[in-house]
Amino acid sequence: MSQTQTEEKTQASAWKRFLFSDMLADKSAAKKIAYIAVLAALCIVTNTFEIKFATVQFSFTIVSSVLAGMMIGPLFGAAAVFLGDGIGYLMNSMGYPYYWWVALSCAMMAVIAGLIMHIPMRFKGSIYVKLVLICVSTLFICSVIINSTGMYYIGLKIYMPKNVLAAFEERFGGRQTFGIYLLIRFFILGQIWNSVVNYALLFAIVPVLKAIKPLKLRLE
Repeated sequence: MSQTQTEEKTQASAWKRFLFSDMLADKSAAKKIAYIAVLAALCIVTNTFEIKFATVQFSFTIVSSVLAGMMIGPLFGAAAVFLGDGIGYLMNSMGYPYYWWVALSCAMMAVIAGLIMHIPMRFKGSIYVKLVLICVSTLFICSVIINSTGMYYIGLKIYMPKNVLAAFEERFGGRQTFGIYLLIRFFILGQIWNSVVNYALLFAIVPVLKAIKPLKLRLE
């Protein structure tokens, strides 16, 4: 094989890995579509149902978004997340406007998870190292930068929840800087606990998925 052919094969492989996970890269089109459909359905469920405890609104969109990226791959995992988010919103909008930056945040979680899964780590337990990288990266890039920035600069102008207004007025005299909003969103309204629960579930779910032999998950 010539050097040019080798380079072309490497480039094709790199592009294929951006589309799909190692697990799906060599699967038939039917199996790829099936995995995308199943993960999109999971995203619909997690976008439709939420649990509220005190001021904390728990959802499991982080779990479904990360799993989509890990199992499907960066690009098509993100597509499954976008589809699930859109249909989930149509099924249960609760009268709120569509927060497109939330969908972007979740889709980016799939992209990040899919890319990190392609990092070559061949030692036992490497999946947990990858999970730590995924958790830290998605929390900072998706939850803090994309989601919180969108909520602060766009969402709060469209819809200001009464509990957020009350928190601003009571603790900060109504000042609405981005830093204060982050503190309120994560530590007063408790969204940090939503993230912690989701990431803990990932550490519990992934070993179970690995143990299901028919799935043939290659996560290390």
